[in-house]
Amino acid sequence: MSLQAEIMTALKEAMKSKDQTALTALRAVKSAILLAQTETGAKEELSEEQELKILQKQVKQRRDSATVYQEQGREDLAAPELAEADVISQFLPEALSEDEITKVVDATIEKLGAVGMRDMGKVMGVVSKELAGKADGKTISNVVKARLS
Repeated sequence: MSLQAEIMTALKEAMKSKDQTALTALRAVKSAILLAQTETGAKEELSEEQELKILQKQVKQRRDSATVYQEQGREDLAAPELAEADVISQFLPEALSEDEITKVVDATIEKLGAVGMRDMGKVMGVVSKELAGKADGKTISNVVKARLS
């Protein structure tokens, strides 16, 4: 079953159970996927990689919003954002630990023969493609910086 179909099934379940948090989050995801489909002008389905990027973006937006709300002392606004992020995260593959990311980064550095920060772009490109949907770009960037410096 495609990711889009899974989201539609979960959306129907949320409607039946009257779960407003899940309903809001899933509707936003559905909207983002439909928007991405119409942007390309293609009638085909999005690739799984594109769908995962959309989901990651939705989760990141909610977590960033929650962080801003928490900094301003607005827990009442932060809680729903975090709850929605958790609902959307269910559809993402299990995130890799920092140790696992470090192993991939080390292998890539060795394979490319990267030395120093000037090769960070090369390493980031390869590692980001390899870990698409499995790791946050910020975490990957931090690990690459630490290894190359």
